[in-house]
Amino acid sequence: MSDSMKTAEVLEGANSMLAFDVERVRADFPILHQEIYGQPLVYLDNGASAQCPRAVIDSMSEVYETYYANVHRGVHYLSQRSTDAFEGAREKVARFINAASADEIVFARGTTEAINLVADSFGRAFLEPGDEVIISHMEHHSNIVPWQLLRDRAGIVLKVIPIDDSGNLVMEAYRELLGPRTKLVAITHVANSIGTIVPVKEVARLAHAVGAKVLIDGAQAVPHLQVDVQDLGVDFYAFSSHKLYGPTGIGVLWGRFDLLNALPPYQGGGDMIQRVTLEKSEFKAAPHRFEAGTPAIVEAVGLGVAIDYVTALGLDNIAAHEHGILAYATAKLSAVEGLEIVGTAEDKAAIVSFTMLGAHPHDIGTILDRTGVAVRAGHHCAEPTMDRFGVDATARASFGLYNTREEVDQLVEGLMLVKEFFG
Repeated sequence: MSDSMKTAEVLEGANSMLAFDVERVRADFPILHQEIYGQPLVYLDNGASAQCPRAVIDSMSEVYETYYANVHRGVHYLSQRSTDAFEGAREKVARFINAASADEIVFARGTTEAINLVADSFGRAFLEPGDEVIISHMEHHSNIVPWQLLRDRAGIVLKVIPIDDSGNLVMEAYRELLGPRTKLVAITHVANSIGTIVPVKEVARLAHAVGAKVLIDGAQAVPHLQVDVQDLGVDFYAFSSHKLYGPTGIGVLWGRFDLLNALPPYQGGGDMIQRVTLEKSEFKAAPHRFEAGTPAIVEAVGLGVAIDYVTALGLDNIAAHEHGILAYATAKLSAVEGLEIVGTAEDKAAIVSFTMLGAHPHDIGTILDRTGVAVRAGHHCAEPTMDRFGVDATARASFGLYNTREEVDQLVEGLMLVKEFFG
């Protein structure tokens, strides 16, 4: 079969995958309906931050306008209503990822803080010099740097699972890295730079066989996949609101309840204590022992509504739509002369990283911006992944539930201008 016939087949399959009314979905996102430099906005930077639907924006405004107050400590009406909404958001998160209890849901500032919390608290409680933590070659910096800091501070050993030329995790190498000193495997669910979906259920099974715990960076997974933490069999799972069509400033650490309560607090202050004297403090049980100070109240409400929104659309419907867009974009971009896709794993989320002959990714991003197309350009906080593929940076188009095939066409038209400029 010729390349053109393969491309036509993929595009035909992509057409059939669109499972819901994307134009009706797009109507829910006010920011999408504008022009940039006289061109319709095409937002393809969802891997960095997805946009918020009107329901999320309105819910947060309602808090500020009608019942904003601090939570947990007030006896007046506003505080009680605010507390109910805040804790209601925790319940929504628990249902969304099928946690056994809302008490397993810790609110953090985002995935980064959630991973740092585990590195600090789990490290202090369970790791000794010479113990091993395993990460992979396609981690975001947020799942590399905390472990390097712990290594330098506590003397642990950091091991790295390699990836192959397509961006797949090399499972045989992972099996060989596991051993009696392995205490934790910390790995991404979906690689932010190249879109690879990691078989985390198998990763967890192998880790548990040697007595290790498993932490999953799910920042890029929860917008695209149905996540069931109990089915995955992992011990910790972290993700951010702002990639899930919610606000910035809040994220989630899920952990098994008994394990969370075996960890020391990450920070000290108000609301995480049972009792304080000048001599000592007694701490609350999870999740509150990890939520010192005033939390992101309004943002938690926004996250809860974002979860309501994607749940109503259906994660399966979203995944089918995005799979169609990914297939269409992969075929169209592959047909652009001089363009090379970086990361071609068979099992991918809706992320395409690429380079173009003669054009730096920053130049690609700048020219595309003038055509109304927003992509990410750089190393995507994944420099080791870039090093693995022998590039300094890539341009990255990351798709969401509101993106369309027409927007992919506009992306390709912009890339033709890049070719013309640098040709």
